[in-house]
Amino acid sequence: EANLKSLGLKLFEINAFKFGDFKMKVGVNSPVYFDLRVIVSHPDVMDLLSDLLVEYIKEKQVTGDHLCGVPYTALPIATLISVKSKQPMLIRRKEAKTYGTKKLIEGKFNAGDKCIIIEDVVTSGSSILDTVNDLRTEGLAVTDAIVVVDREQGGVKNTADEGVKMHSLFTLSFLLSVLHEAGKIQEATIKSVSKYIQSCQIRSDGTFMNENGNGNGTVKFVNELSRTRMSFAARSDTAKCEIAKDLLKLMATKETNLCLAADLTKCDEILNLAEKTGPYICILKTHVDIIEDFNEDFIKSLKTLAQKYNFLIMEDRKIADIGNTSVLQYTKGIYHISDWADLITVHSLPGQSVLKGLKASVVNNTAQKRGVFLLAEMSSQGNLITKQYSAQTMKLATESNEVDFICGIVGQSSDLVVTPGLIQLTPGVKIDEGVDNLGQNYNTPEHVVIECGADIGVVGRGIIKMKNVEETAKIYRDRLWAAYSKRISSQQAE
Repeated sequence: EANLKSLGLKLFEINAFKFGDFKMKVGVNSPVYFDLRVIVSHPDVMDLLSDLLVEYIKEKQVTGDHLCGVPYTALPIATLISVKSKQPMLIRRKEAKTYGTKKLIEGKFNAGDKCIIIEDVVTSGSSILDTVNDLRTEGLAVTDAIVVVDREQGGVKNTADEGVKMHSLFTLSFLLSVLHEAGKIQEATIKSVSKYIQSCQIRSDGTFMNENGNGNGTVKFVNELSRTRMSFAARSDTAKCEIAKDLLKLMATKETNLCLAADLTKCDEILNLAEKTGPYICILKTHVDIIEDFNEDFIKSLKTLAQKYNFLIMEDRKIADIGNTSVLQYTKGIYHISDWADLITVHSLPGQSVLKGLKASVVNNTAQKRGVFLLAEMSSQGNLITKQYSAQTMKLATESNEVDFICGIVGQSSDLVVTPGLIQLTPGVKIDEGVDNLGQNYNTPEHVVIECGADIGVVGRGIIKMKNVEETAKIYRDRLWAAYSKRISSQQAE
């Protein structure tokens, strides 16, 4: 069981399963998603998983003449089991070839041979049954399926109805228990997922066993782990990045989701602004390269104010160079950004290398938590970011090996950030909507939070150009927080 728990935690660490708001094939949104395809990038995980499956098959006394992995994710798993157990393997194609032998089942076998199915994740069991039907059509006997993860949504019953006994290494309930025991998730997450499992029992044809009395084979389920439905305090439980956890907790306890863009050119001006607005903000955002009298004393004073008023410092550097140059920009030069900035903005344009380099440059400094916000969308008119670019940025944020270094996303769309552990930062907030003479779009606090899905609204000139910056910051804080409170209360009431 120790090895099972260790593997379960490893699958969570490499993002083979995650919590959030995920559209499923059957039409409802699930609070949990499994993607075991990522394990092929982790040979140690593949090795441990295949060893445990070989042992599990022996323990359950499941015997057969062949193995067959359900295409396509289970194929590498089945291959390793075949090699380690010295058992022949068959390959089922999803569709027959239109040339050559036109075979649907590849490999040597005889009619009447017994074949064991290998599958990665099971919801309703329909993929297993598709494979079973094709194997039986070729004269093979199939009575058992070995599964890595059973989501416990009807697969056991559906396969049993067709004469196939399903044996699962993990159940979703067991994995939740392992994560809870390790302090990775809280009880509320377990309850939300359990409610989903109970509500969404699925037949092999994709209809629901519990239809809520509507008679049309559908079910209404509200996903409680949707990012925009959850409170900041609850979301801190799901964050992979430590500083994201801290920021979400800070926002919850201080009751502010206001980021102040301190785009000023003098040190004293920024410090004076931080002193007056510190009680109302969660982040102070700087552009250090526009400061004309930058000095080390300024940084010491700014850090003191951040500690006094409990806010984080973000340097809006928008790093976008190759890995090595980005590291130098982050750690060297006259600014030494990594020494004082809790957060830094980064373009995803260079790819994973920039994240890998930045993370490696601070990973050994355990006294300082650091994180990045990736730019997925911009608020300026005519910017060249496409939907495909934004989607690739989100993939980088959720599937790379640096997920524990990514605090959040700079974006403008409510459907951009699915993962509740990631924080959406939205610039261009102003009480008066409009466009400035350089093409910067502005939206109200209510619009960016409720319509655009912002967790944190960024305000710059809307505060720093006012005579009473303290009072103005308080107004923005109150309106942003009220909008957030309305968002989570209205969605929870649905």
